[in-house]
Amino acid sequence: MLGRTYGEELRKLLDQIDRTQYDAIRKAAAAVADCLMAGGCFHLLDTGHMLMTEAVGRAGGLMLVAPVKVDVTVENPTRPRPGVGKKRVYLDEIAGLPEFILARSNIVSGDVFLISSVSGKNVLPVELALRAQAMGVKVIGLTSVAYSKALTPEHPSGKRLCEVADIVIDNCGVVGDAVVRVEGMDAPICPTSGITAAYIWWQLEAEIVEALRARGVTPHVYLSNHVPGADEYNRKALSEFAEAGI
Repeated sequence: MLGRTYGEELRKLLDQIDRTQYDAIRKAAAAVADCLMAGGCFHLLDTGHMLMTEAVGRAGGLMLVAPVKVDVTVENPTRPRPGVGKKRVYLDEIAGLPEFILARSNIVSGDVFLISSVSGKNVLPVELALRAQAMGVKVIGLTSVAYSKALTPEHPSGKRLCEVADIVIDNCGVVGDAVVRVEGMDAPICPTSGITAAYIWWQLEAEIVEALRARGVTPHVYLSNHVPGADEYNRKALSEFAEAGI
């Protein structure tokens, strides 16, 4: 029964997205299409849980998506020492990281940058958005507005992603993300933000395709590797995309 409860709660959120976010999704799609027609690029950075794999290289997915991948690791194995330990440092706590990311990326003025952060309260997504906008980049924020506004923002400006992005798409998630309450358990189970992000993403892609087709352009899309002839098809499409940018 708990599985069905999750399904019911998830369907409520998907219905809410359909009712309230379609205009924002279409607006974002138009911004991406205009950017691409002008020779720009569409970039994605997801600090959440799904889009960096769901949106990149998938069958039926657009080749034009440029993921911004950030990996900061330090490996220093030592013998166990009692009383020696350090606080874990999260990406949001690394001074200068947003500036470094934009300096090392290929994001330039005129591009569109989708930043996905479920809570939207942390320094990294907000600072990335502000710095990208200062560069002349349009920022789309994918976040949970209700969840974000229930939390204290950590950026020095006192703002959240939903308050700085040029276009905001709300995943309509609840505070804490999880939606199923279980008797005898203090914390709810079953988060929704991964599935709602994917749902919104593919709606956005469909609208981007429609917007580009209305402008007389057919974008390049990945064909499933399991379909006969897919390797040849994808190689040709990737070559054409590299030249056309769409």
